Amino acid sequence: MTDTLPQVRSAPPAAKEPVRTAAPRERRTAVTATGTRRRLGPGKAVPFARLTGPVLVVLVWWAASATGYLDPRILSGPGAVFSTAVDLVKSGRLQSNMAVSLQRAGLGLLFGVLAGVVLAVAAGLSRVGEYLLDGTLQVKRAIPSLALLPLMILWLGIGEQMKVTVIALGVAVVVYINTYASLTGIDRRYVELGESLDLTRLQFVTKVVVPGALPGFFVGLRLAVTASWLGLVVVEQVNATKGLGYMMFQAQLYAQSDVIIVGLVVYGIFGFVSDALVRAAERRVLSWRRTLAD
Repeated sequence: MTDTLPQVRSAPPAAKEPVRTAAPRERRTAVTATGTRRRLGPGKAVPFARLTGPVLVVLVWWAASATGYLDPRILSGPGAVFSTAVDLVKSGRLQSNMAVSLQRAGLGLLFGVLAGVVLAVAAGLSRVGEYLLDGTLQVKRAIPSLALLPLMILWLGIGEQMKVTVIALGVAVVVYINTYASLTGIDRRYVELGESLDLTRLQFVTKVVVPGALPGFFVGLRLAVTASWLGLVVVEQVNATKGLGYMMFQAQLYAQSDVIIVGLVVYGIFGFVSDALVRAAERRVLSWRRTLAD
């Protein structure tokens, strides 16, 4: 019995040693086999990489035109479009139309953003405001702003006031929807935390509500910039005498596809640059936030 007792006592440690040492060795082998830590994000952002898509489109367009697959009577090539753009710049026609279009889109965007934010704050921070405003604006969202064009002409005429109003209506609804969703989507626990800290209404709005709603507001602002350009294209074809839309409409009457393409390229540049500016402002204002886009 004395010989068997040490064997019984020493058996458990011998059986446990492989269990204790095997798992760490396997983990170390898995880490050293790869050499680097696995990354799940999209990777580091490359400056100006967003221009890759537009550049590829231009290259395909140029190749199709150079090889003869693209009929110049249907769509002018990049060379003809560039030559037409130079002529329009030399004559001053492009700059004057661009200035008018920028003024219309800028005023519509400004008034629309202000109206959308005010309505969202009134509906998002008050039950009375929600009951009075949200239902009406949800109905307006289902009605395209361009469908109101005949009524706007009847009420405001065909001048600049009507054009700016139509653009502002489209912008206001987009800003309202996204800002209101951000305001009402704030976690209830933050409200309870503010109440436990005895925050005033103003402190709660400035320290909790505004930072929480800013991401949604910037999403709405990006969509609003696009909405302003879409509305501009339509309103400038309604009894306008200046603007990029008017220039393109006149070119359509004379089958000048090169002039139409110049207008489209300018619209595209405006849209790309304005979206980039909003993105830059968003990164600066929301520098505390870390996302996959960083």
